[in-house]
Formats: sequence, structure tokens, C-alpha cells
Amino acid sequence: MKFLITGGAGFIGSNLAFALQERYPEAKIYVLDNFSSGHFKNLIGFKGQVITGDISDPSLWDYVRKNFHFDVIFHEAAITDTTVEDQYFMMKTNADSFRYILDLAVEWNAKVIYASSAGVYGNSPPPMREDKGLEPENIYGFSKLMMDHIAMDYMERYPEMNIVGLRYFNVYGPREDYKGKTASMIYQLAVKMIKGERPRLFKWGEQRRDFVYIKDVIKANLLALEKNVSGIFNVGTGRARSFNEIVSILNKELGTNYEIEYFDCPYDFYQKFTEADLTKIREALGYEPEYSLEEGIKDYLPYIIKRVKK
Repeated sequence: MKFLITGGAGFIGSNLAFALQERYPEAKIYVLDNFSSGHFKNLIGFKGQVITGDISDPSLWDYVRKNFHFDVIFHEAAITDTTVEDQYFMMKTNADSFRYILDLAVEWNAKVIYASSAGVYGNSPPPMREDKGLEPENIYGFSKLMMDHIAMDYMERYPEMNIVGLRYFNVYGPREDYKGKTASMIYQLAVKMIKGERPRLFKWGEQRRDFVYIKDVIKANLLALEKNVSGIFNVGTGRARSFNEIVSILNKELGTNYEIEYFDCPYDFYQKFTEADLTKIREALGYEPEYSLEEGIKDYLPYIIKRVKK
């Protein structure tokens, strides 16, 4: 089999590359990335090849069409910084580029598994279900919702194809450190506390998110690969947790007792409460999250400590 992972030098894409490399050692795995937010160090140990290019460039896809043929496309590449407000840039990169990928998949009869986002739900009441509350608060969430609309159109036009959209909730875990300010709050809070600094949160730390560990996200991708199904599915834990709880867990695991410094949230499009309804993905893919927030942080901390103390 031949796999293509767009955004494969990024956080989720690189974890996926190594998971596929381990599970399918005979497969040919290609990563496509422009390295704007991904990093080559995320791919140290990767045995496949890298195609360098920008997914919004039609000439890239002409080159790929002429030189390659893939059985499965994992589409992880996107602008993931939710604070970006350039609507043209966001839509061109995230939504419009998706059509190039789907058109190639039609030619190749390839399965497509792509990254959507809980950002499509905005501040609609949780638990978020795939068929309601689609009211994004920012252009990032809107671009992901438009990707879902594009995917559903292709599902209707090409029913023989397998297209799976995975609406990731708040993902955290190894290889996210190169995301900088867009890395998870779990990573950012842990780094501060390991360095001996007080954790800082928007007032009053009771915003609640569905934090899902990267190993569960990879599990969902592999299930989507193995099942003969199309559709759009939430990927989370099904349980929202507060930012205050993150600090409490970190204090316990690190043996510290830091008090939180609170400050005003500067964003007017901030999601205050997200929680995934997992009914659909459980039924269609057999997905069940394995990591609670406590278990995920405990598994993740040795990686963060090693990175901070380098």
C-alpha cells in the first residue's frame, strides 16, 4: 500500500507517520509538508519520503498526479492557528485545497481520511453532536465546516469512495512542541511549571474542554483506515475538563503546589465549553478512548520534561 500524509511533519501527521510505519512495515509512506508549522525533527526515525510543497498550490498537485499514485490519503495539513483572522488565506489553504486532494482521490480510487475540528461547533451547547450546533466562532472553525460540506458533496457524488472526516477536539501529546503558541494548554502549562513559573489562565480557569490524547486520535485514524465506511465523526473523550483541573493534575504529577495567576481573555471568539458526543464514532468505527486526562498527562509528562531540560 502507498500512504500520503499531508502535514506529515506536524503534530498529528508525524505521530500518524510513525504509527503507520509500525503497523504496516511493508507500506510506502510519503509525507507532504511545506514546513511552515511542521518541523523536520518530528520525522527523525521516519523511513519514508518527504514531498515538499504548499497544498494551496495547484502546480504541486499536478506534479503529484504525474509522479505518484496513493491508495490512502491522510489529510492533516492546514492552518491550525485559530487566532489567524485572514479569511482569504484561511479559506484558500484549508477549504479550497481540499478539492484538489479529493479530485486526485477520485482518479486514484483512494480512501481519504481528513482532519476536521470541534471548532465547527463554536459555543453551541454541549455535548456536541455531528448533525447540530454547527455555529463556528472564527474563520478557522468556518473553514473546517466548509471542508465537511465539500466532503459530504463528494460522498454523494462518488458513493463508492471512502471519505472519513474526524472532528478532533483538543488534542495534546508528544511532537506538538514545535507548534509554539498554538500548542495545547497542557503542554504550555507543564513547561511553565517545570521551569518553576506560576501557571497562567484566563479568568477563572473554569472553561471546559474535551482534551483528547494523541494516542487516541491515532487510534481513531487507524480505525477509519481499517473500516469500510464514510462519514464525519467526533474524536474526543466524551468528557469535558476544566483548565483548573489541568493545573491540579500537573501539580500532583510534578510534586509542586503552584497557585494560578488569572488574567482577562483577550479573544471575543473563544470556545468556553466543548464536549464530544461519541455515539456515532462508537457505532461506526468501534472507537473507545483509552486515556483519561489524568492518564494522558501522566504518559505525556516524561516527554515534556525531557524537552524542557535539553
